[in-house]
Amino acid sequence: MDNNLNLPSEIQIELSEDIAQGSYANLAVIAHSSYDFVIDFIRVLPGMPKAKVQSRIILTPDNARRLVLALEDNIRKFDEMERNSAAFQTMLPPIDGMSGEA
Repeated sequence: MDNNLNLPSEIQIELSEDIAQGSYANLAVIAHSSYDFVIDFIRVLPGMPKAKVQSRIILTPDNARRLVLALEDNIRKFDEMERNSAAFQTMLPPIDGMSGEA
């Protein structure tokens, strides 16, 4: 018996123009059941009593684990890139502890 699931070796991903624009979110609320993880991405604005869910993503537990690993890997790469950039070096506080003047 062939254990190969005959999965395609390449997946073509389509990205429509309206989705490519993206939606800004500065809060994520995560819930789960026995079978699914639900992540609501929300935009919270200062002084506004209500916040609107911009997108809801529903994942299986296995895909939620994969998302966590992918985020950790990308954050690590981002941090390494930032540490090596000149802009990051200018953002560091002075070593002698002196503060600047405004």
